[in-house]
Amino acid sequence: MSLISGRNPELLIGQHVVSAPIVKQSGLEIMSTGYMVIDGGAPTTVSYISNATPIPADKNEIAVCTAMAGEMLGMKLIYMDAGSGAKKAITENMIEKVAKSITAPLIIGGGITDPEKAYLNCKAGADVIVVGNAIEKNPSLIKEIAAAVHSVPVKA
Repeated sequence: MSLISGRNPELLIGQHVVSAPIVKQSGLEIMSTGYMVIDGGAPTTVSYISNATPIPADKNEIAVCTAMAGEMLGMKLIYMDAGSGAKKAITENMIEKVAKSITAPLIIGGGITDPEKAYLNCKAGADVIVVGNAIEKNPSLIKEIAAAVHSVPVKA
């Protein structure tokens, strides 16, 4: 995973160089992922550790161009994340614009706290959603979110 929305060279390539021999030896399938931090209304651990400024939630064009650049650099997946415990989830408008601009699968995380938001994210173009805190607080929510995601009409 490469933090393509950040400007810290250690997370763009430095740590990848250090870990490459270990990852290669593991035999795991490598799926290069462009990771984008989107402002979720609260400071996140990722932003703190990486010293990355999140992409503003209302700057769709920056998100689109960042995702396109990641794909052009060979990333096989694009992961947009508002962060664990985000106060505001990524907007459907941003998801839709990014999804329409790339062919790589789009993963969305952060601030997805109910089945409706999961449904709307998938309808907007998310191929995968990541839900953490909401399920930690209410484990039974996973069934409702799964049902909502699976009710989204399949894209032609």
